[in-house]
Amino acid sequence: MKNLALILIISGLLAVFGCKKDKESERFILLTTPIWTTESIVATGADTTGVGVIIKQLTGDAKFKEDGTGYFGQFTGQWRFNTDETEITIITASLPVPINADIILLTTQSLKLTIDVTLQSHPQDLVNLLLTFKAK
Repeated sequence: MKNLALILIISGLLAVFGCKKDKESERFILLTTPIWTTESIVATGADTTGVGVIIKQLTGDAKFKEDGTGYFGQFTGQWRFNTDETEITIITASLPVPINADIILLTTQSLKLTIDVTLQSHPQDLVNLLLTFKAK
């Protein structure tokens, strides 16, 4: 009887402490595994004058780290998914407002995002950026 009790206690401890934390979602793993490198950035909108500075700052490598931090072109900061993992919010001290990006495509080799931005020079106009990345 003591052996059975000991086995139950050990089994219970293994069940409690031996389990890994909840598994991450497939989209989380797809986003955080590679370093992404810019393939293209296309701007559309009423007036895209001045978008070149933003495009230059967004161009380069992006890494979404598992701890919710990372870098995105010349920006560093924090990132998070929305509830259904169809959008990413990037928060950086370099910008006055967070970047909200819609995920158009996310695979092991490709990431496509759209971001709507307004420029200080034309705050009435909305510029849509389509960012395409490939896994490095």
